[in-house]
Amino acid sequence: MKKLDLQNWNRRKHFEFFNTFQDPFFAVAAPMDVTKAYEFAKASGVSFFAVYMHDCMKAINDVEAFRYRIQNENEVVIHEAIHASATIMRPDHTFGFSFIDYDVDFEKFKQNLDKEKERIIHSDELFPPKNTEDCVYVSALPWVRFTGHKEPFHGKKESVPRIAFSKMEAVNGKKVLTVSVSVNHALMDGYHVGQFTEKFQEYLLKHKIS
Repeated sequence: MKKLDLQNWNRRKHFEFFNTFQDPFFAVAAPMDVTKAYEFAKASGVSFFAVYMHDCMKAINDVEAFRYRIQNENEVVIHEAIHASATIMRPDHTFGFSFIDYDVDFEKFKQNLDKEKERIIHSDELFPPKNTEDCVYVSALPWVRFTGHKEPFHGKKESVPRIAFSKMEAVNGKKVLTVSVSVNHALMDGYHVGQFTEKFQEYLLKHKIS
């Protein structure tokens, strides 16, 4: 990772303003057309969650602002890669936090996801062995159709984005999944969230059944 040159950053004043807020996060929810991703997952016999999570993480890593993190209160660092810290459910309906190493290759990412699933299922630990901020926090709520979502915050200054996925539903012949995105306004604006949702949708639509 490297430090962002704050003095020459065109958002320096925005950072200094929003960085004083007790809760500088803002959130939006956007519907995603996941029809092709879902059909690809079913035809390939792989987890739909793994497919759309990988598309999400590719989009996250494509947008530089999503790789920014606040360090030492007033510094910003840029990570080379952002990984996924997703909640994974156990058979007893509790969950554990994971740390899924990102890889642009789907099969490698899926292997990393499967390893974390296995670890969590056979453990009662809440947190993963690796627990760093070069990640996004991810939650899936496949039981709930939502158009808005609020994430919990524990009070200290944070800069890790939060992603949440709703229950999939049929809309005008398509399968739609809502993604909620919560981000620190000191690090990015609606424009950057828009870049992410556009990239995410683009990847979801690229899937083809061979």
